[in-house]
Amino acid sequence: MADDGASILELADEAATARLAAALARLARPGDVIALVGTLGAGKTAFARAFVRALGDPDADVPSPTFTLVQTYDVAPAPVWHMDAYRLKAAEEAYELGIEEAFAEGITLIEWPDRLESLLPADRLDLRLEIGPEPGKGTARRAVLAGGGDWPQRLAGLHV
Repeated sequence: MADDGASILELADEAATARLAAALARLARPGDVIALVGTLGAGKTAFARAFVRALGDPDADVPSPTFTLVQTYDVAPAPVWHMDAYRLKAAEEAYELGIEEAFAEGITLIEWPDRLESLLPADRLDLRLEIGPEPGKGTARRAVLAGGGDWPQRLAGLHV
C-alpha cells in the first residue's frame, strides 16, 4: 500500500496485466466505473481487452474504442462499456455516448477519464498504469489502484 491508501502492483509483462484485469473483473459489479489512467502505450486498452475476455469469450475481438468512442460487450454479471474519452471536446458529449445508462446498468471502463471531469462518480476505481523501468523495452508496468466507495475493501482481497 502506498501512503495515500493506493495499492501498487508491479506487473512484469502483459500476461501479468491480463491477470490483474481478470482479478478485477471477478470483483466488478453492475454500476462500477473503472477509470484507466496512463500515457499513450501504457496498456489501458490491453487491460480492458483482458478484462472483457475474462468475463466472456477468451478469444473475443475487443478493439480499441479510439474511433468509435465506445464499445459494449454483453457479458455477465453486467454489460461492459469500454469508453475512450480522449477525443471528447467537452465532458457533456459523454451523454451522447450513453454514459448515464453505462453508469447505471453496466461496468464501465474509461480511458482518458480526466476528459469527463465532474461526470465521474466519486466511488470509482482509479487504475493508473505506468510504463516499466525501461520504456520501449518489454511490457513491464506498474499499476496504482485507488478507489472510493467499497473499492478499498474489495481490493483488500485482490490476488493477482
